[in-house]
Amino acid sequence: MATLKIKPSQRFQLPDWHTNNYLLSTNAERYRDVSHQIRQEARVLRNETNNQMKESAEQNLQAKNLPLDVAIECLTLRESRRDTDVVKDCVEEELHKEVEVIEAAKKALQQRISQTFEKLCLLQEVRQQLNLDHRDKMETLDIDRGCLSLNLKAPNISLKINPTRVPDGSSTIQQWDEFSQFNKNRAEAEMKEATELREAIALTIAETNNELEAQRVATEFAFRKRLREMEKVYSELKWQEKNTLEEITELQEDIRHLEEDLRRKLLNLKLCHTRLESRTYRPNVELCRDQAQYGLTDEVHQLEATITALKQKLAQAQDALDALYKHLARLQADIACKTNSMLLDTKCMDTRRKLTVPAEKFVPQVDTFSRTTNRTLSPLKSCQLELA
Repeated sequence: MATLKIKPSQRFQLPDWHTNNYLLSTNAERYRDVSHQIRQEARVLRNETNNQMKESAEQNLQAKNLPLDVAIECLTLRESRRDTDVVKDCVEEELHKEVEVIEAAKKALQQRISQTFEKLCLLQEVRQQLNLDHRDKMETLDIDRGCLSLNLKAPNISLKINPTRVPDGSSTIQQWDEFSQFNKNRAEAEMKEATELREAIALTIAETNNELEAQRVATEFAFRKRLREMEKVYSELKWQEKNTLEEITELQEDIRHLEEDLRRKLLNLKLCHTRLESRTYRPNVELCRDQAQYGLTDEVHQLEATITALKQKLAQAQDALDALYKHLARLQADIACKTNSMLLDTKCMDTRRKLTVPAEKFVPQVDTFSRTTNRTLSPLKSCQLELA
């Protein structure tokens, strides 16, 4: 009769077997939950550390170089104004204000970039700590899964020397919880601060862009206002130049008539002198102071007085003509200054189109070197170019 051979080993009760399986299963789920949470947080941190915040701030900081260069170029161009047009007007004030706004925006963005760099370093540190903790927990999970797979028939079970010992570096469940919770809390805190910093960067970018756009609008309004003022003065000066030229023409004609009258009076005076001189050669008693003699004498006196008056009037006319020519020269010099100033400000306005027109589509409308326009001009602008 066959006999049953029982393997000599410790026998467990069925409840103990169920309890052991339950504990292993529960711990496995717990480890998986912790691992999943850490994995998700690590993924979020990887997204946070992709330098998007820093790159966005750096791109906006780089974008501020163009408006700064444009503002400085406009200030430099306007240094070429001449004479009385070198004035501290509203355009110059707005341009200096624009430079200040851009510098303040760059400083604010640079500060955000520095904060972002520091935050990225902290996020990298936290991610590394989470990765280490995640790796340890995954390794522990693999060990517990191996333990869960063991049973009484497993070939690799055996008695161990002092298996109940407490290895060096062991932690309590409370320490384990606190360590895991600390990593979790730190990661959440860093992610929260990173989110707040990202929102602060977005706000700084929006605020600086709005301030710069508002200043751009104010500066270009000042340019247009100043150009209208100069065009009005230019038109007035051209009108004065036209009237002055007409007055010069009329005065020159009057001077020509005065000179002709003077020549005729001198001829008449020569005639009277000749007649009087000839009559002095009358013989004897014929040398009489008769009516003709008195008439010629009176005529000489009248001609001399008229000639003196004509000479005085001619001198006055010449002085007036000289004064008109001098004033005309001043008018034309001022017109040239106004033309130069308007062309400079027109060049500035054309340069500022870079702020609103994409670089690949930007075509200068005013030549940089000759300051001539590449588009159809109004009659007023055409007159300006004629004097340039």
